[in-house]
Amino acid sequence: MSDRNIFIQLEPRSIAACESLSDRLSFMGNALQHQVDVFEESRNADIILDLAPTGTGKTKAGLTVLLHNPKQNAIYIAPTNALIEQQREAAEKFVKDAGLPHVVKSASAKEIKNWSDDQVGKRSGEKLYNVLRNPAIIFPEVGANRPILLVTNPDIFYYATFFAYNKLDRDNIANGFYTRFATVIFDEFHLYDAKQLVGLLFYLAYYHVFGFFKNQRKVVLLTATPEPACEAALQSLAKQGVKITRIDGENKNSENQNSQLLPSQTAVNLELRPKPDRRDDLLQAIANEIVERIQEKPEQNGAVILDSKDNINRLANLLKHKGFEDKFGRITGSTPQLDRKLAAQKQIILATSTVDVGFNFERNIQTKRQNLDWLIFSARDRAAFWQRLGRVGRVLGKTKTDIPSDAIAYLPDTAWEQGLSCSGVSSLNTIGGREALKKTLEKISCLDKPFLHAYWRSEAFLEIARPLLELENKLKNLAGSEYIPQLFNTLKDCLGGNRTWDDYRWRMKILLGAGNIAKTPVKDLKKGWKFLPGGQAFVRTFIKANFPDDWEEFQAGNITLADYEEIFSERDEAVNELKEFAEIWKASYSPLFKFRDSLFENLPITDPHGFLLDESEQTILDPIHLLRYYEFQKKDELIELTARAENTYDLSFRLSYPDDYQDFINLELNKLTAFKNIQIIRKLEDAIRPTPLLAELEKDLFPGIIICPRTNAAAIYQLRKEGIASYPITVECDDLTKDYTILPGLSGILAIAMKFKQLRLPDDECFIAG
Repeated sequence: MSDRNIFIQLEPRSIAACESLSDRLSFMGNALQHQVDVFEESRNADIILDLAPTGTGKTKAGLTVLLHNPKQNAIYIAPTNALIEQQREAAEKFVKDAGLPHVVKSASAKEIKNWSDDQVGKRSGEKLYNVLRNPAIIFPEVGANRPILLVTNPDIFYYATFFAYNKLDRDNIANGFYTRFATVIFDEFHLYDAKQLVGLLFYLAYYHVFGFFKNQRKVVLLTATPEPACEAALQSLAKQGVKITRIDGENKNSENQNSQLLPSQTAVNLELRPKPDRRDDLLQAIANEIVERIQEKPEQNGAVILDSKDNINRLANLLKHKGFEDKFGRITGSTPQLDRKLAAQKQIILATSTVDVGFNFERNIQTKRQNLDWLIFSARDRAAFWQRLGRVGRVLGKTKTDIPSDAIAYLPDTAWEQGLSCSGVSSLNTIGGREALKKTLEKISCLDKPFLHAYWRSEAFLEIARPLLELENKLKNLAGSEYIPQLFNTLKDCLGGNRTWDDYRWRMKILLGAGNIAKTPVKDLKKGWKFLPGGQAFVRTFIKANFPDDWEEFQAGNITLADYEEIFSERDEAVNELKEFAEIWKASYSPLFKFRDSLFENLPITDPHGFLLDESEQTILDPIHLLRYYEFQKKDELIELTARAENTYDLSFRLSYPDDYQDFINLELNKLTAFKNIQIIRKLEDAIRPTPLLAELEKDLFPGIIICPRTNAAAIYQLRKEGIASYPITVECDDLTKDYTILPGLSGILAIAMKFKQLRLPDDECFIAG
């Protein structure tokens, strides 16, 4: 046992019960006070935050707000696809019990695709728009003119509100999502990443600026641990007149101090441990702890939650070798829904962050005591720490509530250097309970969410500029157009930043032009480029970036775009150069406009030997995880796992650069761009392992930023500890071959904002993060 380990007992938690219900809420039976408070406070509030602890009925609390707009559409945004079905069932029960007329439908991308196309076309966007207009168009069995309660995920919400559906549907869908919901509920929004939060704040600012809150529209935010940066953004909206109320479920109703407190979580004996640098040390320590607990307290149930899927699978192997294969079940992002239910019945659950949201560790055989007696977990940030700690010892509705639970939390080693302990002595008041722990952890910067401020400091406003520009074009010369600058400035007040709407409008027009030129055939570009939306703006950028002498003449007024009309109409090589430049621009910025930052699409795999799955044999898997940790073979349309890799494979890239080394330094290094001729390399130690799958994954243009690993060694190390991926890349020029590091996709943009001073953009302009 390390002398750096810290022990603290956390007091039990309680939740206030409601002593009496109004007639309108009588259908709820034994309601909790925070559920009633959400209903009452939402009469006059625009935004309602329910901060009740995890597992105390925030879903039902949010649904009470429907009662204020009982005949109008509503939307419930569940944080993951795995939760959509669960929350749909909860919403259906609530609507039935409350006597509301709503049709409740879940809407993941897969479900929308499978909706009937008898009355409309096959496009998912067309189906989604029509179900908002009238659910009976898609579901005639429900009857006409009933409001809908749509249960969906943040992905669909983002694509709808950011005009990211296809050209035929995006305007209709955006209009539907902005205007047709009287009640909007965001569940577990503290777990949103930076992009999701930007989308949420954009929506809130839109509602405020365009006056929807004045028409009794309501937004409910459900969270046990609000993110400080998001709290600051909400405070900015409050200063502008948005009425925001907060409900703390652990406090009694101020008007009824005699309301009963119900136990919600047992006392927790918590041990804080620094996470070992070596993976094997961590997993061996956890495996030994599990075995000891099984042997000493065989009647207890427990769980392990780690961030890495590979760590969970390696831990499963260790337990198998120790003879405990029948004691555990695994739940990861790759675990099918049926397998999750079966895994939940095991004495020990080994899980990744997929159980952080809405997974209640419920068992078929109900116990009088808590479902989880002990929990071992790792946490990179405060939100994950409190969310996971809230999973153990939950006793709301149980009859036996006084048996303490145990928890072991592995935190970043840096936390001890930043104040968790000093010279081996804990700075934490270990007898101060939860409040003392909360105050101490708030001071430790390594537990901040690294992406949030970094994303807002980088090019996030360019992402926001897309829906703003769409809205501006729709409102041109119409009432409401004056709201666009106001909406931008509201978001600027919320998020920070120094640039103006004119700056971002112009930048977005250039990107729009790049996209239109990139997809237009060369023969049509010769004369048609100037008629494409954004085409002229992009050609100006093309001249500035590639022909500095011409650009000086352009600025002096000696040449105009008209002079380039003749060049493009007569010279194929000039049009080809323009189109190639546009393709690189479009690909460079594409990670900003994708909802999820992943290098590759998931692949269908089969796992007949149980390396990844406990029950089923088929699932989908991230190619990076597949390539690093498994041996496999192609079998029909599926990839079959044949063995776990004895040693983890290294992945790297190779760039064949067509010019000399100095050109690469001048034109490509430290620059946001998209590279041609990049190959993926799979190695074991220094030996290349030929893998046919790699050729299928390679892209025509690979977005990212290449940096020097030596001059940026400290930053790269910190970024990796914070979960930002980087890979070695060998750059082969005409005259020299040299090794660098590539930060792919959105990771490159965020990394530059977090750890570097300056970022060159595709036109060689500098973007200063900050």
